[in-house]
Amino acid sequence: MNFKSNALKIAKMAMLVAVSIVLVLLIHFPIFPMVPFLEYDPADIPILIGGLAFGPVVGGILTIVTAVIQGVTVSAGSGVYGIIMHIIATLALVLTSSIIYISKKNRKRAIVGLAFGCVAMVVVMFFANMWITPAFMGVPLPELMKLMVFILLFNLIKAVVNSAVTFILYKKISPFLHKDQTAPKVL
Repeated sequence: MNFKSNALKIAKMAMLVAVSIVLVLLIHFPIFPMVPFLEYDPADIPILIGGLAFGPVVGGILTIVTAVIQGVTVSAGSGVYGIIMHIIATLALVLTSSIIYISKKNRKRAIVGLAFGCVAMVVVMFFANMWITPAFMGVPLPELMKLMVFILLFNLIKAVVNSAVTFILYKKISPFLHKDQTAPKVL
């Protein structure tokens, strides 16, 4: 890979991060009124697209960069806790999906990868909430267990919606992400 190709790939990755942050700025709302801090946002869609297009390593990088930038700007209220939870949730979804998809890039593998990514996000976030939430938020475990159904449903809904939108958009966006030229050639 030459310098121009590397620079173009980094620019595309930066664009995916920017789109992710703009999406969370524009679209975020609680799914369950009784737990308003569990807000849906479509920020994982560009990250998932990047992971499917460029592989799990890039998906991981996009996840961490986006979570940190988002966590100190548009979602600053959630602090370090929000950044950590965003990284854990999105890594579970993106890494699982892109690892499965990268071995054989076709529609079936995309569906299987995204489905397993959804399951991974729900399972990982169950354990992350059990260990991290009491430590950071001071929520006693019995109180947290009362919210666990909402937390699990929230993660499932968010993962499924973002995966479905990614599946619909990916083939339309993929050619742009894999294109190596910076400008159209003039005849």
